Amino acid sequence: MHKAKKQFGQNFLVDQNIIADIVRAIRPVSSDNMVEIGPGLGALTRPLLQHLDRLHVVEIDRDIIARLKTDYPQEQIVIHEGDALKFDLDGLAAPLRIVGNLPYNISSPLLFHFAAYASRITDMHFMLQNEVVERMVAEPSTPQYGRLSVMLQYRFHMEKLLDVPPQSFRPAPKVDSAIVRMIPMASKDITVTDEKLFSEVVMAAFGQRRKTLRNTLRAYLGEADLAQLGIDAQLRAENLSYTEFAKITRWITPQGLERAV
Repeated sequence: MHKAKKQFGQNFLVDQNIIADIVRAIRPVSSDNMVEIGPGLGALTRPLLQHLDRLHVVEIDRDIIARLKTDYPQEQIVIHEGDALKFDLDGLAAPLRIVGNLPYNISSPLLFHFAAYASRITDMHFMLQNEVVERMVAEPSTPQYGRLSVMLQYRFHMEKLLDVPPQSFRPAPKVDSAIVRMIPMASKDITVTDEKLFSEVVMAAFGQRRKTLRNTLRAYLGEADLAQLGIDAQLRAENLSYTEFAKITRWITPQGLERAV
């Protein structure tokens, strides 16, 4: 019996009803080019392989890798040994479908890592801490809404699919979990023109959540600029949608694209 390793954030899904619900939500078909992050003891791996011609898996735990090599038909499974945070999806043929029970201790860095490959991805289905999923799908002006919400919502359509209680795992985590679906937006629908600047602006705005935009964004633009954009300088970052942050970013680009309109 494999013992969960704390350094890898391992909690293994064992609830067969939840597993069946997740596979139904993913809807795998034989020709899918699918990648599973952290297959663990195979809760999803086994049922996915019943539908797929081949499955790529990314795993860092050497003990689990050894099990993967003996427990599954090697013509059906491609094992990528190493850290998912360093895994280069460009080495696989697109379009890709990504699934996984992500380690909760590095879930946000993993989300941003995979977001960088959005143009090569059809969809992603992840098990995450419920609190993180709530932040991902949160609406502006709600307590859960923050930098993570903005930085993912400008690239993805996201939907919380189902709740997963702690007793669905061994060992049981101390938090509730949830499944989220992420579908990359078409490039024509992405309103951000300078991703680096957009990230800087969003980080500055949320860096001091209780301060108004007049204060948090003063290094980028003034009250008059915000007024021109139809944005109240007395608002806080949590009140703006990702499209409004995109407007601000376009306004302050060297090209001044918004000013020219």
